[in-house]
Amino acid sequence: MNKAVIYVIFSLFLITLFSCSSSEDNADLPRIAIAGIAIESSTFSPAVTHEEAFKARYGDEVFSYYPFMDEDDDFRERAQWFPTLRGHSIPGGIVTREAYESLVTKTLERIEENLPYDGLFFDIHGAMSVQGLDDPEGDFIKRVREVVGTETLISTSMDLHGNVSWELASHSDLITCYRMAPHEDALESKERAVRNLLTRLESGEGKPEYKAWVPVPILLPGEKTSTRVEPAKSLYAKVDPVTKNEGVIDAAIWVGYPWADEPRNHAVVMVTGDDQEAVTSSAEMLAQSFWDVRNEFEFIAPTASLEESLNMAVESEVQPFIISDMGDNPTAGGAGDVTWTIRQILDRPEFETEDGPSLIYASIPGPDFIEAAVEAGIGGTVSEYAGAQVDDRYSPPILLEGEITAIEHGDEDAKTEVVVKIGSANVIVTKKRKPYHHENDFTNLGLNPRETDIVVVKIGYLVPELYDMREDWIMALTPGGVDQDLLRLEYERIQRPMFPFDPNMEDPDLSARLVPASDEVE
Repeated sequence: MNKAVIYVIFSLFLITLFSCSSSEDNADLPRIAIAGIAIESSTFSPAVTHEEAFKARYGDEVFSYYPFMDEDDDFRERAQWFPTLRGHSIPGGIVTREAYESLVTKTLERIEENLPYDGLFFDIHGAMSVQGLDDPEGDFIKRVREVVGTETLISTSMDLHGNVSWELASHSDLITCYRMAPHEDALESKERAVRNLLTRLESGEGKPEYKAWVPVPILLPGEKTSTRVEPAKSLYAKVDPVTKNEGVIDAAIWVGYPWADEPRNHAVVMVTGDDQEAVTSSAEMLAQSFWDVRNEFEFIAPTASLEESLNMAVESEVQPFIISDMGDNPTAGGAGDVTWTIRQILDRPEFETEDGPSLIYASIPGPDFIEAAVEAGIGGTVSEYAGAQVDDRYSPPILLEGEITAIEHGDEDAKTEVVVKIGSANVIVTKKRKPYHHENDFTNLGLNPRETDIVVVKIGYLVPELYDMREDWIMALTPGGVDQDLLRLEYERIQRPMFPFDPNMEDPDLSARLVPASDEVE
């Protein structure tokens, strides 16, 4: 036998040996699936959310949601990962039952492909509303359980504006949520959920002995519960110290989502761990702390009518003066196409000529306007309607007439964006609705928000980049599917009594309720 043949045989032997050794080592690692569907959806909006809005990612594409798995840690090496489907939509209206069933079915089919699992990372928002379902996330996790079985350890990660039903709490073994609003700790919270899952699997400790759940009858908007200011700042500061107590794994406070009229929509506190006294007393302390400060919650910024807000902005001498057009905020579930605010702006004489205060309005969807603008090109003049194709309850479509100064294609959300110059106002029109969060959202269109007198955005509290940019700021109480005046919304199904709807209600029972382990759920 010549040396070449011997070399080939020896090489194949080494490859086989290494592969077998590697496979055996890998077999010792926990098997963890990843799944989740996330949206915040308003039942007070006429908008309806379809499947394509979720921008679902499959298989290894799912890892793009979790950069921490590839950054300065050994997450990827500590387990065998089986990402299935992770769908995420910007907030909107109620999800069609067809879309929900399709996404859930696709998830379950992918989960089945690689059974069994030691763990599952369940990454959701918690405020999804679905036609014909009161508790979509509870239904979803129950159906996941029917596939993976009760032995699999499920770690659930949520937005603090989500809702935690008894069903969701029962089928979750570990559960946590963000501790900051705005959600600057979103990835940190997801990382904590994954880390807790890995730790419990690697240590062999498995499911926590106790899960304490306390419903708190409070339902407030995020604009009143931001952790930038008191009392939410101090309330949420109490969460992390609780997790350092002996026998506690994690703790969380959910504010809940106020723009859906469903029985599960209210605040909740949960604490998980292995010491019953530590878990229950911690949960009761956090719940009581929340209830004690219920009357102290106020809007994070000054609020006023739109007319008052515009008067203040026109008279201001700083740039930019930002106005939050709150009632139709697409980042909270608004349709994003209410024309009431832009109509009021363009009707004001201050903005009729180019010499008036410079203003950016972001934004209004108008596919017909986009088509006309693209045909006219930059420098062309367009007269076409925009807005109110979904939510026309407060104002009909608006006729926009002006010069096209920018056209951009390919945005992930807007698809196509144009800027139309009308007097001293630059109005951003989009093919699809889009929230404007970042400075480059504007600069990509040739606009400079820092040197603009007034910037009007369809948003509630300002995300960090806009917050840091503002020189002054007012939140305008405008109409829409996420109206900040909760008392004028027609709730019929939330649990009562509930603060602030029943301000003189008696103090509730805030005793911790021990949730059954997921393998004991009947």
